[in-house]
Amino acid sequence: MQSEPDPMSVDRAERPSAFSLARTAAETPLVARLAAFLYAALTYVLFLGVFVYAIGFVGNFVVPKSIDSVATDPLGLALAVNLALLGVFAVQHSVMARPTFKRWWTRFVPEPVERATYSLFSSLALILLFWQWRPMGGLVWNIESEVLRGSMHVIYAAGWLVVLVSTFLLNHFDLFGLRQAWLFLRGREYTHLSFAKPVFYRHVRHPLYLGWILVFWAAPTMSVGHLVFAAATTAYILIAIQLEERNLVEHLGPDYAEYKRTTPMLLPLPGKRAQRAS
Repeated sequence: MQSEPDPMSVDRAERPSAFSLARTAAETPLVARLAAFLYAALTYVLFLGVFVYAIGFVGNFVVPKSIDSVATDPLGLALAVNLALLGVFAVQHSVMARPTFKRWWTRFVPEPVERATYSLFSSLALILLFWQWRPMGGLVWNIESEVLRGSMHVIYAAGWLVVLVSTFLLNHFDLFGLRQAWLFLRGREYTHLSFAKPVFYRHVRHPLYLGWILVFWAAPTMSVGHLVFAAATTAYILIAIQLEERNLVEHLGPDYAEYKRTTPMLLPLPGKRAQRAS
């Protein structure tokens, strides 16, 4: 699961990385710029593989081990391991996304590959989760109607589509660090994305997270393990939104405060729409 792109348009204070070869992209040797771009491209390819695997892992098809594979461990052990795996991902995903961490982190990791490195660590955290996940068995609900089961599959697919489209509505390649490395390769300095509200973002502030929630909960058969996964990731999303929006209000000021006041967080609400129209 990837966090939303940072729409902050505030330039960072100048702080050269410990590994920077020059003060500007244009002054950096071509071989170093090419290496940075290849690194970012490889992290993106890894993300694509993890993204595709995640579709099968959560949906219980194709992949060799899914969220509801045969349970082999005691319930207590499986629960402890799974919560630890989810905790590792949550800590990595949130801590590395905070501006304070980025200011420290870019003293060691060159800024042109900072976002790609974040994406790499996110992918590795998910790979660890897929590898070490302990299926828990048990049945919370099972929809028997073929029509309703089909509807849940449609919602599941729609969730993944919302996730993917939401990344492109802002800037998909900036989100995964390719744009930063591409500009660096061309000898151009990075420019932050401006605050925008394209399509989905006019109706909810976090359509990317809404897509993830649809993916996690659209299960025609809900096992205990799947329920733990869905509940924990949803709780993380709600906490992550608060952390992100605190930073956004701080950096974007009245523009984001007004956006937050008039636009629902996850679900289009009639009251918010009426407030926006007034």
